[in-house]
Order: sequence, then structure tokens, then C-alpha cells
Amino acid sequence: MSDSVSVQLPDGSERQLAVGSTSADLSAAIGPGLASAALIAVVDGEERDLGFPLPDGATVEIVTPISDRGLHTIRHSTAHVLAQALVEVFPGTQLAIGPPIEHGFYYDVELPDGATISDDDLETVEAKMREIIAADQPFVRHELEMEKAVEFFSNDLFKLEIIERVRGGVSAADDVGEVGAADTISYYANGDIEVDGTFRDMCTGPHVPSTGRLGHFKLQSVAGAYWRGDVSRPMLQRIYGTAWASKKDLKSHLNRLVEAERRDHRRLAQELDLLSWPEELGPGLAVWHPKGALVRKVMEDYSRERHEHGGYEFVFSPHLAKSVLWETSGHLDFYADSMYPPMELDGVSYYPKPMNCPFHVMIYKSSQRSYRDLPIRLFELGAVYRYELSGAVHGLLRSRGFTQDDSHIFCTREDIADELASLLSFVLDVLRAFGFDEFQAKLSTRPPEKSVGEDALWDSATEGLRSALDRSGLDYVVDEGGGAFYGPKIDVDVKDAIGRAWQLSTIQLDFNLPDRFELEYVSNDGTRQQPVMIHRALFGSVERFFGVLLEHYAGAFPTWLAPQQVRVLPVADTHVDYAHEVGSRLRDAGYRVGVVPTGEPLGKRVRSAKVEKIPYVLVVGDDDLAHGTVGVNKRGESTPERDVAVAELIDRLAAEVEARA
Repeated sequence: MSDSVSVQLPDGSERQLAVGSTSADLSAAIGPGLASAALIAVVDGEERDLGFPLPDGATVEIVTPISDRGLHTIRHSTAHVLAQALVEVFPGTQLAIGPPIEHGFYYDVELPDGATISDDDLETVEAKMREIIAADQPFVRHELEMEKAVEFFSNDLFKLEIIERVRGGVSAADDVGEVGAADTISYYANGDIEVDGTFRDMCTGPHVPSTGRLGHFKLQSVAGAYWRGDVSRPMLQRIYGTAWASKKDLKSHLNRLVEAERRDHRRLAQELDLLSWPEELGPGLAVWHPKGALVRKVMEDYSRERHEHGGYEFVFSPHLAKSVLWETSGHLDFYADSMYPPMELDGVSYYPKPMNCPFHVMIYKSSQRSYRDLPIRLFELGAVYRYELSGAVHGLLRSRGFTQDDSHIFCTREDIADELASLLSFVLDVLRAFGFDEFQAKLSTRPPEKSVGEDALWDSATEGLRSALDRSGLDYVVDEGGGAFYGPKIDVDVKDAIGRAWQLSTIQLDFNLPDRFELEYVSNDGTRQQPVMIHRALFGSVERFFGVLLEHYAGAFPTWLAPQQVRVLPVADTHVDYAHEVGSRLRDAGYRVGVVPTGEPLGKRVRSAKVEKIPYVLVVGDDDLAHGTVGVNKRGESTPERDVAVAELIDRLAAEVEARA
């Protein structure tokens, strides 16, 4: 029998280790730097603790903090330390679940005797976490058979429920993710489980070797969360935190959060008098003030112009329809929870529309179509209404009523690849005009569960999407099985000015609605064929896109979008008439201009214009009146420019607006 095992590293090299060696031993054999950085290992594709014995022939990757996996592990382990601290600070606390999430982690808990956690308590809990980290307690994995696990966790009500569900054969991905395989339960203890008072938490792991490997974290907030997201279940307290691989990374993230707060579109919308959310309207419903409505009009006008030149035809549809439409489309079967309740009129049920798609299908179906008519590209800025839980509503980013820039393209199977490539190019070009230049796409393929459409059609459509992405040169990832049951799709994320990713545009193929509504066209051989339907939302919704733009620019819209592009300020009363003359010339040239007379000191008027983020502030005095010039204060530039001819300024504005972002 061999006294060694052979393992393969990601670079293809092999290492010989003694039988029973672990990933920690492998790290030490490679070098002290890796040994000190190693967090977990990926053994034959499975994440494992460093103490996991390596089988002969295994492929092993050592995970360090600089990788996404390493960061995920740090956050997972920090959530475990949060749970331990909560139990120590609040004895009797019931732990629910505590997963890592983007940028951090959270833990859902129920405190004893209905107690709640305050901001002051967060400081206490964070201090306790730092004590645990300073103690450098090892994470030790244990496994129990199901029956013993029930007894072991008999006093942990939420953990016990998870175990009972898995033992009962309930398919619950989150539960299995918490407890591991269905026939055993794994948990982690900080130290020797035989020591009285040692903390243990049910979890599949893996975890970092010890608590001392953590420390770059910050607890952030407390929120309410229903157990399992069910309003009929207990309301738990969710403690959020962020964790990073280094002090520098943590500091950078916290600075980004401060900047994100400064850019919050809800605050900026009110400060700049763009829109508001009156309580009388209800959650998720906004009214647009003149300045905000003007920016929105410019956005929509530009979108209409691009669609008109892009071969789209404009359509309009009503705000509600009879239930039969939503029954045929399948929305009442699959989407009813997000729809508003019906209105009963003349013995018929009418629903406010959650989507525009079925209406565009009705337009297609209104007459017989030939292959010569295809592709048909329909475009609508259509208002839709979706019921979002009050806790999920978030300004313009998640609303109950919003306007989708909806396009639906009906084409032949043969047209799919070219149409998709054209669509993606169109989407990226328009997004660039609004100032976005960093993109990440996701290609979502056929889900493994039941889906509609022939295999050949799915394959063709998916390859069409993949080809469009390849031709665009866009970075993308593949989400295997992440498509809807009715077709594959591309989602396009943009990065904003502070590096946040926003999912905006979607291109979705649909084999379902053409089948449900029995859509047809007459092919060139005289047979009747079913078209493919492509859904395309470029902004996603006008409201959400406006909110993203507002945060991206921190309220300082580019000149072509700004509600007021130029403000003219006369120095004294003798310059007021000339200021109005300059304003008139600029308006005649097509610019949005305001003239503020001399009721207040010039300095105060200049500061007010800067607070309102006006792109160009023009000051006119004696010399300007004599020579037909203006003084130009351009936003973002510290030194004013004097003696600029009005005609020259108009040419500059024209070039800037023409260039868009």
C-alpha cells in the first residue's frame, strides 16, 4: 500500500504528499506565503476546509483572500462570528440563518423576551466580535446523523425546523445550503465541542481556519425580516455587516457607501426639486415636478428619435385589459402575486397591466402576416403597474407604477442571429449616449426544469445570443440554466461613476407567447409558421433609469440632459436687459435658459446656480454689454472665462449637446 498521495495543482503540476495530508499541509509544502494566506481549498470542484484529508489523484486549488471565493468565505465566517457574539451578548438568542451576500453578510435572529437591537447594541456586539477574533478560535467541523442532529439542536427552534424540513424530504435549496447532505447535518464549533460553553452553529461551511483570520469588518444596520419571507411567520431582526480581505478594502468600501449616500436619488430628487413621493399617493408612486419632467421628456424624446431611425414603429396600448388576455398570456397563472387585484365592471374582470407584451401580440395578430413583413419591431413607452411589498419599494429603483421602454420584435427563426446582433449594438450605443461606458453582460440559457419550445429552437436562439455577444466584444458570463421557461436572454449591467453595477437592459427570446396566442406568418413556401418574439427593454423602466442616472451624475446631469442648461446673471440693474437678450438668443438656438435678475447679490446667485448644478452660468457686466460677450462659469471648472462671444458659446453648446455624454 502506498504511503503517499498525489495531487494536481491548477497549473497542471503534481505534488506528492503523505497519506492523510490536508490542504493545509499542501499549502505549507508550496510555501510559507501561501500557508499564511490560505483560507479554504477546492478539492475536485468541491469547497473544503483546509483540514480536509486529500484523496489520491485529487485536483486541488488553494483559495486565498484575493479571490472571489476567498472573500465569500471571509464573509461567511464573519457571519458565524456575528452569531456567536449575539448569543454571548444576548443569552437565549435564537439563530435563524446567516449567509454571505454581496459586499458582506447578515444574520437573522430572534432575541429573548421580544428585545430589539439598537445602534448602541451594534457597537457592543461588534466589540464582542473583535474579542472572539482576537482569541483566534479555530473553526472545527462536526457531522451528525439526522436523528442525533434533531436531539443536538432541540433547543434551536429555527435550526430544528430546517432539519425537520430536510428530514421530511422537502426540497428547499436554502435549507440544504445551511445543513448539508440530507442524511447528515454538519455544524461548526469554535474550539473543542467538549468544552462547556463552546459556540456551535449549523452550517455546511467551509470556514477560514480560525477566527484570527478575520477582522476587517463593520456592522452596519438592523432591519426586520420575516422568517422564510412569510408574513405569517415570526418577525426576526436582521443584522447587516460588511467584511473585506484588508483594512484598505474595508475603508474603500465604507467611503463608497458615504459617496453612495451623497448620491441617493431620493435625496437628490427633493434637493433639486425633480420629483417627490407624497404619502397620499401610497408607497412606490411618485409625482414628477417640472424640472424632473423636463429631464424625463429629453430622455424619452431621444429614445423615440433613436427608435424611429432604428426601424421601429410606435404603438400605444391601454392601461388595463379583461382577464381573458392575462389568462391566455399565462400571467394569471405565473404572475398573479405581482398584479393588482381586478376591477369588476359589467360582470367582467379587468386587470391593470403588469406588462405590455400581450398588447403588442394583439397588434401583431390584428392582420395576416407574411415573411415579407418580418421582422416587425414595435416600440412603446407603456405604463405598467406591479404590486411590490411596501418593504421592497425603493424610490424610483423599485416602484409600483412605472413606464417601460418596451420593444417587441417578431421575426423568423432565420432572422434571429442578425436581429439579436443589431439589437445589442443598438442597446449599447444608446447607453453610451447617456454616459455609460463599462458593461458586463450575462447570457442565461435553458433551465433544466420544464420549458417550452423545441430543443433545436432553444439551441439556435442561445447561439444567436452568444454570437451577438461575441460580435459586440462585450465581456459576458454564462448563467447555465438561468433563462426563463419561455426562452434564453441577455442582461446588460452598467457600472456607474463609483463602480456600482446596475442591471438595466434585457434582450429576451420568447417561444411561449407566440404559441399561447397562436401567432403565424405565411412563409415563402406558402406554409404557416410561428414567429419568434424578442422582448427588449433598453432603459428597463424610464423611472429606474432616471434614478440610476441621477445617482451616476450625483445630480449634475450632462448639458444635453440638464433641466436648465444655462443661467444668465446680470451684475447690476443696468445689465438686466442685455441678460434677457442673451437668454433670448440662446433659447432661439434651442437651449433651456434662465435669467435671474439683481434682487440678490451676485455671489449668492452664483452659489445658488452651483447648488442647482447648472452646467453653464453666464455673468454679464459693462464690458459684455459693450462688446456683445459673456463671462462663462462652466460647471466643474474653477476659473471663469471672460469675454466669450455669444455666437461662440452657442457653437460650443451645440458641439457638446451633439456629442451627448
